[in-house]
Amino acid sequence: MTSSSSKLIHVLCISFALTTAIITSTDAFASAVKQTKGDFEDKFRQLDEILPTPNVYRAATGEAGEKYWQQQVNYDIKVKLDEDKRRLDAKQTIEYQNNSPYTLRYLWLQLEQNKYKADSISEAGTSFAGIGRRGPATSAGDANTPAKLSLGELRRQQFLTDHELGYDVLSVSDSDGKPLKMTVVGTNLRVDLKRPLKPGKSTTIKMNFGFNIVEEDAVSARAGYEHFPDDARKGGNDIFLLAQWFPRLHAFSDYEGWHNKEFIGRGEFTLEFGDYNVEITVPADHIVSATGELDNPKDVLTKTQRKRFEKAKNAERPVFIVTAEEALENEKEGTSKSKTWRFEAENVRDFAWASSRKFMWDAKGYHQGGDDQPLVMAMSFYPKEGGELWEKYSTEAVVHTMEVYSKYSFDYPYPTAQSVNGPVGGMEYPMITFNGPRTTLQKDGSRTYTQAEKRFLIGVVIHEIGHIYFPMTVNSDERQWTWMDEGLNSFLDAIACREWDPTIPWGVEPRYITDYMKGNVQVPIMTQSDSVLKLGPNAYSKPAAALNILREVILGRDLFDFAFKEYAQRWKFKRPTPSDFFRTMEEASGVDLDWFWHGWFYTTDHVDIAIESVYQLRLDTQNPDIDYARLRDIENDKPTPLFEVRNQQEGKTTWVDANKDVTDFYDENDRFTVTNKERNKYQKWLKELKPWEKATFERAVAEDKNYYVIDFSNLGGLVMPILLELTFEDGSIEQQYIPAEIWRRTPKAVKKLIVTDKSKKLASVQIDPHWETADVDIANNRYPQQFIKSRVEAYKSKKRDGKVYRDIMQDIKTELKTEKKSDDNASDE
Repeated sequence: MTSSSSKLIHVLCISFALTTAIITSTDAFASAVKQTKGDFEDKFRQLDEILPTPNVYRAATGEAGEKYWQQQVNYDIKVKLDEDKRRLDAKQTIEYQNNSPYTLRYLWLQLEQNKYKADSISEAGTSFAGIGRRGPATSAGDANTPAKLSLGELRRQQFLTDHELGYDVLSVSDSDGKPLKMTVVGTNLRVDLKRPLKPGKSTTIKMNFGFNIVEEDAVSARAGYEHFPDDARKGGNDIFLLAQWFPRLHAFSDYEGWHNKEFIGRGEFTLEFGDYNVEITVPADHIVSATGELDNPKDVLTKTQRKRFEKAKNAERPVFIVTAEEALENEKEGTSKSKTWRFEAENVRDFAWASSRKFMWDAKGYHQGGDDQPLVMAMSFYPKEGGELWEKYSTEAVVHTMEVYSKYSFDYPYPTAQSVNGPVGGMEYPMITFNGPRTTLQKDGSRTYTQAEKRFLIGVVIHEIGHIYFPMTVNSDERQWTWMDEGLNSFLDAIACREWDPTIPWGVEPRYITDYMKGNVQVPIMTQSDSVLKLGPNAYSKPAAALNILREVILGRDLFDFAFKEYAQRWKFKRPTPSDFFRTMEEASGVDLDWFWHGWFYTTDHVDIAIESVYQLRLDTQNPDIDYARLRDIENDKPTPLFEVRNQQEGKTTWVDANKDVTDFYDENDRFTVTNKERNKYQKWLKELKPWEKATFERAVAEDKNYYVIDFSNLGGLVMPILLELTFEDGSIEQQYIPAEIWRRTPKAVKKLIVTDKSKKLASVQIDPHWETADVDIANNRYPQQFIKSRVEAYKSKKRDGKVYRDIMQDIKTELKTEKKSDDNASDE
């Protein structure tokens, strides 16, 4: 808070001009409005010059234009998992439908597995311990501290060195089996067509591909295998999570053409919708979870398991399709035989799957009604390590997510929604998600979990299942604008988490983003995903906080929810851009939000509104018999000068007191004495008032209200509504909402007049009392200032830990302990 805010509340006068009664103050309104060309910044400037011009593909309303189009890509895939070699080999047929108005001479496909090649942009272009780096911990060091390389990073480097990664089998041919020219460009593949593909036509290509699967724990990937060496089966067991596994088409859109940005690792996927038929051949004792519906249950499930599945459709609680006992038996055996699982998926933008003999499988039918998908099978796949935590909460969290998200967007559009436990902490694909939390095996054979692990499981399942809405159905460009899926989804998962249990501190309220917003690593939300310095706050927390504020503070729930649902339904199974979202929210809510989008999404400004001063104004009645007496009271209320106090303390006698026999007129009359001259002037002033002026004046005198002027400063640069809490001397509290438009002409500082009844005298003023606007400094939000609550911590000084501070003379006597090999089968979890 600045120095001016430490003053006491000023008492000033409200003067009435001789011609018109107006409220003025020589102090409170001293600063003039600055609108010079060198200093004024229009925080409410419209986004027209930033957003793309509306056209026939994308309308000014934010909805798809009359000639909107998108491509269709269908896949027929046969894939085989070699468990021992931890390898995939597959072949696929791709049908590409060109719905664009353009003729295509080549196709661009994604080869994400090539990210792990040593010469990829991802591997070669990542600095050691660089900011935003994914993977095991490292430390760059400085002039005084050496760089540090963790064992996790060493493990990663060794795995990349020891394994040939990326596609080592890759060929492309036309529908007749004749080779097509292909060019590999990092994680991209260009396939040159023999004949140009005209608008409205389709083409078919065939591919063979294969690669070695990465160990997820070793390389910190979005997919891969996890090895359990201590399982009963000789050689242990694995969980395989397969994503980004097949070459698939890049998106081709009206606003960018080919979306063929290199896959570096952070920016996710831009894909086309299509229909999938996938045959997955795995060891016969494996259980497979995948995008889509199982098309051949009789071939891969027992009769008992199929009956359980039917029972699960109407069960109150999840029913085991594969029980814990069956999963444990599978873990022990192993087989040389194989089974093929067939899955069909319609109108999806990707395909992922998981396979392991460790999986138990539970399911519960979610009856959402409606015409499109009245029954959804919510399912979870997890090993014994998931334990009671997964059994109780995974599938229930899947159902809860659909119940909540559908209220704010649309009915869940697919027949299945799955949560799979594996090494990936959290990742999403159509109808299937990978989620990480587990239990801990104790020495007595029990499995336990912490409150944090419980919260993590529920939260991550809600978040990842939520992604099936955004961006798996509302198909935004994750590689360009991560916030369009992560931010919108984080906003909705915050609603769902609080509807699950509001007593759990989920960390989704606006106050949790303040440290990031005032920090020095913030970049605009609109930054391309691979250039973001801190992805979590930028793409998840900040846009989620912004939307929460937009809903709860600016628009209100009714307007926001209507507009947001309109956006979701407009762009269901389509590809929106940020401008489509911004325009839809404004068009459907009827509120100009350009200032909000610009401040929150295009700048690094933060919210920091301060109360600088509060001025108390009194009504100047012009009646000398009233005003002069009040002015005398003000004069007498001033503190006695210090030199007078000390003179009195020293017993000094003034001349006036010592010579009381000498007096005159002014000993009985001071400068506030009223004369008839002032009274006549007042009567003359009254007669000259116009009728409306006199009526206004007399009413103001009769009401004798309190007038306060509050001086606000915008220290953070981000204009926001002012949520004002007024506390009065009688203990009552009043909330006032001042819209953000108050900053329109003076974005750095504004003043607001507050008028209260005579009996309602202001005691204190506070802004954002419930921390709803992500204000980064609450210390300057109150007038008068308060003590900032903290605590005294008792602590002991730590011993210095440098090598020279060791007691080597004593430590050298320590007996060497040899490690005893454990004879139990508990894995190190």
